[in-house]
Amino acid sequence: MNYNPYWPKISIVTPSLNQGEFIEKTINSVLSQNYPALEYIIMDGGSTDGSVEIIKKYADRLTYWESGPDQGQADAIYRGFERSTGEILGYLNSDDILLPGCLEKVGRFFMAYPKEEWVVGGTVAIGPNGQHFYDRIGTPSCNLGASVSFGRLLFSGCGFIQPASFWRRGPFFAVGGFDRSLQFCFDYDLYFRLAQRRPSGQIKEFLACFRHHPKSKSCTIRNICDSENDILWKKYGRYQKSKLYRKMAAFSYSLENRIKHRIIQIKIFLGLLRCPT
Repeated sequence: MNYNPYWPKISIVTPSLNQGEFIEKTINSVLSQNYPALEYIIMDGGSTDGSVEIIKKYADRLTYWESGPDQGQADAIYRGFERSTGEILGYLNSDDILLPGCLEKVGRFFMAYPKEEWVVGGTVAIGPNGQHFYDRIGTPSCNLGASVSFGRLLFSGCGFIQPASFWRRGPFFAVGGFDRSLQFCFDYDLYFRLAQRRPSGQIKEFLACFRHHPKSKSCTIRNICDSENDILWKKYGRYQKSKLYRKMAAFSYSLENRIKHRIIQIKIFLGLLRCPT
């Protein structure tokens, strides 16, 4: 990438616990970005599966790493951000990957739009071996994110997937960072508080891959996700609206999502858009 002395420093934190099967691919996806102003921090929770030996291989290219007990994923990431010095923050779980050019696109966005406080982009769903997930008509499962408002979060979910989200340091700490009492939805909670300040920006390109596998949180603690979602909906006022209002808002956002997804499907089918891995 072209040298620019004004690239904003980006700090990426990877939390990990016994993800030796995937973590090397995660690490390489970050370091291979060749972004000139990168801080990369790995917070391992005391893995016993060989993950630490893999991390040590890259120690000289990491800003910081540690391995030891923590108070959960949100705690590990938050402590990583406290150690960081980057203007832009993001975290990448140890089974997900950044796509080539991701950080350059993020850096360019924040340079071009100095008033934007956070941004989301597109994500590709992959399986344990890196293969695409396919939808019913045979196109890869993916999205290009959405401009995220408080209302969208409250009535329709995020419209994007976490690995493709980044935010400025100031707003993150101004809203209190993560609620470390949450096990699953601490990022969803953060997005609510960021969106109360300002809707997100959007990078209409694929930035990351989200990996589905049997040991992921989405598979192992789905009941906790459902419980925490309900806590957040109560906290941020979803149930203060009438049932009719909630249904109409959810329908409106859902219709918008379906239309956007169908456009992506058509572009991929016609060869106008390539879904990477």
